[in-house]
Amino acid sequence: MLQPKKTRYRRPQKGRMKSITKRGAEISFGSFALKTLDQCWISARQIEAARQAITREMKREGQLWIRIFPDRPVTAKGLGVRMGKGKGTPESWAARVSPGRILFEADGIPLEVAREAMRLGAQKLPVHTKFIIRRDYSAEI
Repeated sequence: MLQPKKTRYRRPQKGRMKSITKRGAEISFGSFALKTLDQCWISARQIEAARQAITREMKREGQLWIRIFPDRPVTAKGLGVRMGKGKGTPESWAARVSPGRILFEADGIPLEVAREAMRLGAQKLPVHTKFIIRRDYSAEI
C-alpha cells in the first residue's frame, strides 16, 4: 500500500478542505481519467482497491497512473483508552481530495474497456466521480 517513506511531522492537525482543486484538475498523462466531484479523505486501502479493480478490468494492458498520494496520517487511540493524554498514534494514511481532482488516468486501451474499468474502480471509492476523456482523443486503437 502507498505511504510516505518519511514525514516532517508525525501527527499534524486535520485542517479543513475549502474549495475546488487548483492543481491536478487536467488530464496530463493518459487519454481517459476518473475525476472526483466531492471532497473527502481517501484512504490508502481504498486507493489500492480501486487500482486493483481497474488493472484487473484492463487485463494489464495499457498504462495506469495514480494521481493522488496518501500523505496525511490518520491517528487513532486504542479501545478502552480514557480521554486526554495526547493524540493517538498514526494508524493509516489518507489523501485529501477536493472536487475536480483527477484520481486515475489510463491510456493504451479501447474506450469501452476504459469506461468499464473506471466504473469498477469508482465503486471502491467513497466519492462521486465522473469519467472524462482527453479533448484531442481519437480512437485509433
